[in-house]
Amino acid sequence: MPATAPRFGAAAVIRLLLVITALLATLLAGAAPASAHAALTGSNPKDGAVVATAPKLVTLTFSEKIALGNDSIRVLEPSGKRSDKREVKDMSSGGVVQYGVALNPGLPDGTYTVAWQAVSADSHPISGAFTFSVGAPSKTTVALPETTAGGGLVGALYGIARYTAYAGFILLVGGGAFVLACWHRGAAERPLQRLVVQGWITLTASTLVMLLLRAPYTGSGRLADAFDLSGLKAVLETKTGAALVSRLLLLGAAALFVAVLFGAYAKREDPQEKKDLTFGLTLGGGVLAAGIAATWALSEHASTGIQPGLAMPVDVLHLLAVATWLGGLTALLVALYRVPGIESGAVRAFSRVAFASVAVLAATGLYQSWRQVGSWTALTGTAYGQLLLVKIGLVSLLVGIAWISRRWTGRLAEQAAAEADEPQEEAAGADTAEEPEPVTVPADPERAAQLARQKAAVATARVKRVRDADPQRLGLRRSVLAEASVAVVLLAVTTVLTSTEPGRTEEKEAGRDPGAAAPAPAEPVDVRIPFDTGGEDGKGTARIELDPARSGANALHVWLKRPNGRAMDAPEVKVAFTENSKEIGPLPAAPDRIATGHWSANGVQIPMPGTWEIQLTVRTSDIDQVTVKKNVKIG
Repeated sequence: MPATAPRFGAAAVIRLLLVITALLATLLAGAAPASAHAALTGSNPKDGAVVATAPKLVTLTFSEKIALGNDSIRVLEPSGKRSDKREVKDMSSGGVVQYGVALNPGLPDGTYTVAWQAVSADSHPISGAFTFSVGAPSKTTVALPETTAGGGLVGALYGIARYTAYAGFILLVGGGAFVLACWHRGAAERPLQRLVVQGWITLTASTLVMLLLRAPYTGSGRLADAFDLSGLKAVLETKTGAALVSRLLLLGAAALFVAVLFGAYAKREDPQEKKDLTFGLTLGGGVLAAGIAATWALSEHASTGIQPGLAMPVDVLHLLAVATWLGGLTALLVALYRVPGIESGAVRAFSRVAFASVAVLAATGLYQSWRQVGSWTALTGTAYGQLLLVKIGLVSLLVGIAWISRRWTGRLAEQAAAEADEPQEEAAGADTAEEPEPVTVPADPERAAQLARQKAAVATARVKRVRDADPQRLGLRRSVLAEASVAVVLLAVTTVLTSTEPGRTEEKEAGRDPGAAAPAPAEPVDVRIPFDTGGEDGKGTARIELDPARSGANALHVWLKRPNGRAMDAPEVKVAFTENSKEIGPLPAAPDRIATGHWSANGVQIPMPGTWEIQLTVRTSDIDQVTVKKNVKIG
């Protein structure tokens, strides 16, 4: 008994699309707002801290480089009034990414709110807020936005545009690759032409939408600001804006490629000319596809983090492999449903192309997983790692269904070979079968044309019934449709994954980065500075100790001694720290007298590592005072 497979009527296809839509809605709902790829890892003052006097500077430390404007960090008094100088300073040094904003002098006591918003190096908006108090906590009237950066209606629309951009890229590149690598005759088939053109239109429209929404997506969150020309101008000056514009320019060249593929190439009859044109289109189309893929790699995940020089070309290969596999799969599905006579050779050719694409996906995906996850604990203990496991499961399912499709392809090829070897007598017998009843053509031209259309429709329906009755073809259609359904969900998971904080970053933010080098042992700063206030008994030596001499809180000790080595008292001793290269400071420290010749202060905040100038002021009488300086390495 021949193998059979169920038919997929319109109702079944509609039900399948509804299920897929529900899955997509669930996945995309979990993706908004997008998690940040840069994270706030520290601040000075810390969240919830209570300080005795108002600091001169508020600093924020992040896990990676971010883009900030002068209005990106706001410090608000309890009344809601701005208390900062509206000028953000980049205080980064070495591997520490830190930014600060100076505060106005004479701030009153109370609870202050620090609100910040920025764009991480991989193009995703981030925001947050924390509070600290001067003197004692108080009530505050500051009301912060309820939605985070990248959320709300604008965030949802931007996320949809991201998904449709990936889908359009897959249809455009995969459909073109299917025609050039698997089925040259498909260039003349209208269903495949429509598929590739729709991919181009989808990618172009999505890119334009993302370009318009970029300013409100990373800024105000108001949809009306999408048409603000000043905001659009600012976007064009960013890395992401340049990538989107570059993508539009490449899509202009891709339109010419599509026109040639479905125009001159489809009409070419000479085998040698067809071969030459195939080579030229493959080379040119490959360059265009790689260029479009690079607009993602150069502006998103791969462009930041560890090994960006290797990660970006790997990301391009990954995107091309995804498009070749999933886009070719969609083209094959369209051909199986819409084209009467797709050859089994085309299906076998796609099977080989799909196998090569899966191999590239496995290699590049393994590297990307290591780069973004970084540890086994992050694979199961972070949102990124858990989504990655879901993606791996879907890819495994897709490969399993593809193996079934390959078996159906083999059966289809065997059937085609058997039909080709049938005796000629059977074909001749078929020719002597029942003759069709002659049809009288009416004299009316309109009626004749109507009858011709009816005959053509009946003939097409007869061919479709015969084709759909083929169990091998039905089995292949069923398995390919299942592949395409899983691929749609896989694409949604991948889109969410690109908007989720990498596991390596999340672990670093939580302070458990296994790949980070162990910090160097803390070595306190211990320096001696001679001084002379100019008055009687004004000469001596100051010993200053700062422990552990790293960024953050430190313990400060000052000892004064006379030239004979005995402890020296003084009415007043003050210390300040200045980082001249970063224009930070002076940051005052007011040590308390502990004993004769000994002053101490705890919790002295050093915002960042670097070469700091210690300024010591010693007053030995009402009129005798001196300030001495010493440069030391901290951190």
